Amino acid sequence: MAITPTEKIWMDGELVDWADAKIHVLTHTLHYGTGVFEGVRAYATASGPAVFRLTPHMERLHRSAKILMIDIPWSVEQLVDATKDVVRASGLSSCYIRPIAYLGYGEMGLNTLPCSVSTAIACWPWGAYLGDEGMATGVRMKISSWQRHDPNAMPPAAKGVGHYVNSSLAKIEAIKSGYDEAIILSPQGYVSECTGENLFVVRGGTIVTPPTSAGALEGITQDCVRIIAADLGIPYTVGHVLRSDLYTADEAFLTGTAAEVVPVRSVDDREIGEPGPISKAIQEIYGKAVRGQLDQYKEWNEHVA
Repeated sequence: MAITPTEKIWMDGELVDWADAKIHVLTHTLHYGTGVFEGVRAYATASGPAVFRLTPHMERLHRSAKILMIDIPWSVEQLVDATKDVVRASGLSSCYIRPIAYLGYGEMGLNTLPCSVSTAIACWPWGAYLGDEGMATGVRMKISSWQRHDPNAMPPAAKGVGHYVNSSLAKIEAIKSGYDEAIILSPQGYVSECTGENLFVVRGGTIVTPPTSAGALEGITQDCVRIIAADLGIPYTVGHVLRSDLYTADEAFLTGTAAEVVPVRSVDDREIGEPGPISKAIQEIYGKAVRGQLDQYKEWNEHVA
């Protein structure tokens, strides 16, 4: 999806004009991929724009940075305030938000310790990541020929900039093969996650999602599903999933901040079918929660005003 420019981008403590948010061509992260980022969304609510689970996202940004030995010079609270400033300056009632911490200009080479760290936060309008039709009727998935990182080669617990070359290769392969999205397996052959989303299967009324030990990122939306499922009385467990479990699932769905909650229609041309009752229930409640329409989840909405 093309990016629509907004008014301001926050860069290292200042709101700068969109067109002036520039970096040097020798910025370290551009060359070696050592950086961390988040994807966050703000939604229109009855009380004005609210950023959904903003603090947990910024906490995860800091955890990712710690794994990659990047010292972000801004606290979680400062980044939360900066995000609200960016959304407020944009004038948008809903938007996608991209915080990033990256290694700056002035050092080159593989030793990142002397590098300066820069931080930026931008936002822009963005619709359904996997399309409105996918949200309504489900997406077609493909098991990728590309494998998720081994945790001792590239730590999948970090939402790292360079890590997503792996996801991009899988995404392109799926699209060029006529599918909507890819599923990536761990080096041990277990289902890990999609290119940018957590995955869930439903069998016998129980929701199962792969563990972080299979290379799945610990998802913010995934955590929402866990809580919503508990409130609905739906059994929820974390456990290894095989590709054959996907083929024989009663239902399947994926989640992510960009994707939100999307049913899975088929995997490797094995039909799962129309969105099932559990997938639709989770999707409906999540859609209301992000817009501040359910009192029990209102603490998830961090208001801009």
